[in-house]
Amino acid sequence: MELTSEYADLRDTVRDFANQVVAPVSAKHDEEHSFPYEVVEQMGQMGLFGLPFPEEYGGMGGDYFALALALEELGRVDQSVAMTVEAGVGLGAMPIYKFGTDEQKQKYLPALAAGESLAGFGLTEPGCGSDASGTATTAKLDGDTWVINGSKQFITNSGTDITSLVTVTAVTGTTPDGRKQISTIIVPSGTPGFTVEPAYNKVGWNASDTHPLSFSDVRVPSENLLGEEGRGYANFLSILDEGRIAIAAVATGAAQGCVDESVKYAKERNAFGKPIGEFQSIAFAIARMEARAHTSRVAYYEAARLMLAGKPFKKEAAIAKMISSEAAMDNARMATQIHGGYGFMNEYPVARHYRDSKILEIGEGTTEVQLLLIARSLGLTA
Repeated sequence: MELTSEYADLRDTVRDFANQVVAPVSAKHDEEHSFPYEVVEQMGQMGLFGLPFPEEYGGMGGDYFALALALEELGRVDQSVAMTVEAGVGLGAMPIYKFGTDEQKQKYLPALAAGESLAGFGLTEPGCGSDASGTATTAKLDGDTWVINGSKQFITNSGTDITSLVTVTAVTGTTPDGRKQISTIIVPSGTPGFTVEPAYNKVGWNASDTHPLSFSDVRVPSENLLGEEGRGYANFLSILDEGRIAIAAVATGAAQGCVDESVKYAKERNAFGKPIGEFQSIAFAIARMEARAHTSRVAYYEAARLMLAGKPFKKEAAIAKMISSEAAMDNARMATQIHGGYGFMNEYPVARHYRDSKILEIGEGTTEVQLLLIARSLGLTA
């Protein structure tokens, strides 16, 4: 758990930024359902969007663990901002870095790594969520052009003023055994027939950009194929494995943020002549919250360690994602209870965490999907 000086310095720098820049405007953007462009611009200047990418593509030359540390600190004060970075890097830019041609990398990554543009990850559809193999969107070659028809939903960073593209999974044929052949195609923003539908009215993550997308005879060049034809589903599954570590980091930050706010409130709020933190019931409740946050941190650190070492990490990422998302939700519930009536007021961070944290148990693989992955790793079939 001991961080090197480089990791520790990064964590501290992002923590200061989160406290001084992100936190003061969080309530405003949440209430207005507005995208925090000014915050995103500053995060781009800090290099947060380029943390895991090589310098040759405009990145910072870091790694995925560095990204996770930054996400934890952002998630501690504002999950919407944290998810903008998580989706922009892990889901938007990472597929291009991992599976793109050198030409695609040179074309798209510098702006994405600088935070000057964002990319969406077009996987989920109205008829398929956890069962991503049920993809109905199609892409057919017409000469040297892909023609795409279908729809996607719940796509983060897909409709901002700086969104430059979405990567879309689509059925491009059938395999020899009759299954769908799923490929991934880059669709630039503004392509005719590509429509970003009105934003969702969400329970939480109100400052995060999320839209349904529709594709009606959308035509893009054949060279916009991302990775090998027919490998789109497998490639996106690997992206989701890594993404679970990132989500676990955001959830750990949310769980820790609830601890921090509860400790502060318990020392300031008086009842029956003394701070409520001196009552054992409150102190013990916060102690359990701290234990959950600590356990979540250990879990995602371990998953990240295995990933960076080139070792299998699917099970550990699923464990980290599951326990951290549950910790965030449990801590948000308890923090709201500790704050009493104030915990029900949206200007308080714990109220926003209470609304925001539920989706952590759903996005990038539900809790049930994580349990399935863990069970399969044990040789069990469920």
